[in-house]
Amino acid sequence: MPRAVAGPEIERLIQLLARLPGLGPRSARRVALHLIKKREGLMAPLAAALTDALGKIVVCRTCGNVDVCDPCSICTDPTRDPLTLVVVADVSDLWALERAGVLNARYHVLGGVLSPLDGVGPEDLNLAALVDRVHQGPVAEVILALGATVDGQTTAHYVTDLLRDLPVKVTRLAQGVPVGGELDYLDEGTLSAAIRARTRM
Repeated sequence: MPRAVAGPEIERLIQLLARLPGLGPRSARRVALHLIKKREGLMAPLAAALTDALGKIVVCRTCGNVDVCDPCSICTDPTRDPLTLVVVADVSDLWALERAGVLNARYHVLGGVLSPLDGVGPEDLNLAALVDRVHQGPVAEVILALGATVDGQTTAHYVTDLLRDLPVKVTRLAQGVPVGGELDYLDEGTLSAAIRARTRM
């Protein structure tokens, strides 16, 4: 078993950083060391920002977005098109579409995609609320902005079946999204092309 190279406080910092996506133990050590070296200029403001975020950030009960208010600023924005609802897997996908700036719609975050191998079933996703939102109206089009992975496409077909009997047009992203691609990693031009060329399910 490897020995601890620092005190318990530093080791705890490294262990917590290693839980972040894209950071393994080695990267976490480098990040921790950088934070320690920049205590005043980086670590203190980061700690304050994390504390502030912990106390203020909430999940929107309407769409699943994260914001400092509930309902979120997107759901309460009167300039948004209430007839178009964009369904995304995660908040990161919502942010990617907002960065692209090609839609002025409202969103619905599923909280993931169907994945039998990972034990994620329909009951684990925010699907019932989606059906309720469409049923209550005034939604005319649901855009399925889900990744072009097998799980993403399975989820798209499942949602299409759920909405089949409701008076709403269901479309999905088309060209521009590569097979196996995740929305959060695509550039704005690719996302724009995919939105413009969406097709009916």
